[in-house]
Amino acid sequence: MNLHDFNFELPPERIAQTPTARRDASRLMIVDRHHQRITHDVFANIGHYLRDRDVLVVNDTKVIPARLHGRKAATGGKVEVLLLHDHGEGIWEVLLKPAARVRPGTTIDMGPLQAEVIERLPDAIVRVNFTPDDIYAALEQVGEVPLPPYIQRPPGLRQRPAGLQRECTESHHSEDRERYQTVYAQHPGAVAAPTAGLHFTPALLTDLERRGIQRATVTLHVGWGTFQPMRTDNIADHRMAKEYYRLVAAEAARIRNARANGGRVVAVGTTSTRTLETVWQQAGEVTARTGWSDLFIYPPYRFRLVDALVTNFHLPKSTLFLLVCAFAGRDLMLEAYHSAIAERYRFYSYGDAMLIQ
Repeated sequence: MNLHDFNFELPPERIAQTPTARRDASRLMIVDRHHQRITHDVFANIGHYLRDRDVLVVNDTKVIPARLHGRKAATGGKVEVLLLHDHGEGIWEVLLKPAARVRPGTTIDMGPLQAEVIERLPDAIVRVNFTPDDIYAALEQVGEVPLPPYIQRPPGLRQRPAGLQRECTESHHSEDRERYQTVYAQHPGAVAAPTAGLHFTPALLTDLERRGIQRATVTLHVGWGTFQPMRTDNIADHRMAKEYYRLVAAEAARIRNARANGGRVVAVGTTSTRTLETVWQQAGEVTARTGWSDLFIYPPYRFRLVDALVTNFHLPKSTLFLLVCAFAGRDLMLEAYHSAIAERYRFYSYGDAMLIQ
């Protein structure tokens, strides 16, 4: 299967640069797989399309301010650091920019944080040792939300500790800290938001609960691989970056019980989908499990757990678009995306949503 079969033309102005005024004010496309039908609504009405006893499975990962700006202690040269994986006791895997001249033994100064480069790893990844080793409090002071590259921010100098500066306006910085995060985020570790969940508000979740729609949580720490383009024309040659996931016993039981009582498993986002399908592939059932997922879902993948999917609109020729094509069929998805463009839907992380059922 060729990657070019999953391409479409997207006008740049359809890429959302800011969130809607209210989370649930975004638009909602409803795609009926069985009747091959597409209809339109607003996200606040999603409960009209869900059923009593359905279970919404959400990803409760929390985006950390994972982008840091610093200087090499010896030369003063600027270095950008993107956090990837926390290995404990101050050891992290990171991406550096520029990376070519940063060698083991280099110390990077980021105000209240210092990082010593330990070793270089494959795929331009570097292992560093942070001081202090518990960096999360410092991240709240000096870290930036690592927005996707297609979200542009106007330049504006904002003073940083230790005399460092960054190009990010204060208003956008504050807005992104709040809105590039789900209202149910609990466990820090993601460098990108599970964006399908950005549309839910506490009031909407309460309303869904009153309707008999349950909620279960999984955790998958969305990694840097979510921004990486596919570089192989043959889809089967692509390899996904590994991401940490966890499904605890109580949440697994909630999902099992919903299915046993005739409810559907409605995955909120591709990350929840990949977590559920990974658990099934690795365990053969819905059960408590922790590990790493590199599951790549593309046609003609057979879904074992997910019955319906809430998702945003994705990049052409991306692993995310391939996943929704596997779920609903390539032709129907291309029709839905062309309809979204014609109807002036907003695309990508801060964009509108789709319910596929």
